[in-house]
Amino acid sequence: MGKILTISPDKCTNCRSCELACSFNKIGEFNPRESAVNVLFYEEAAISVPIMCMQCEDPACAKVCPVGAFSRDKNGAVVSNPKKCIVCKLCVSACPMGNISVSAVTRKIVKCNLCGGDPYCAKVCPSGAIKYEEATTSNISKKKIIAEKFKDLFAEVQK
Repeated sequence: MGKILTISPDKCTNCRSCELACSFNKIGEFNPRESAVNVLFYEEAAISVPIMCMQCEDPACAKVCPVGAFSRDKNGAVVSNPKKCIVCKLCVSACPMGNISVSAVTRKIVKCNLCGGDPYCAKVCPSGAIKYEEATTSNISKKKIIAEKFKDLFAEVQK
């Protein structure tokens, strides 16, 4: 089945180590704005949630891309080919998780690529809120439930 990133919001301490590790891996700088993971803090619920690409089975980003820049790599990550990408930002709008952006540094799409099969965010997460583990029926179901909950939450926030 392969490996997947799993998120346990109840374990997130809002340390934001995942954001820093991701940006450093991508551009060699500690700059959370260049990260493919964003930690959101919901004050009302007193909970922090690492938000990242869920590597959708049927990715909306790939569907809307007018130049076919998206594909799935050997690790199961949905990746954008910078040579094809015209940075039209349709994928940014289409992502139900709101986790694709454009880099201010590179002027390219910023999206999780699972760090080539060894995600830094999971390696540095001190609380185990982000894990990269073998896919099982159980954790795939949990991942889908969490994604749906946050998809609905984002829709509410954007209203």
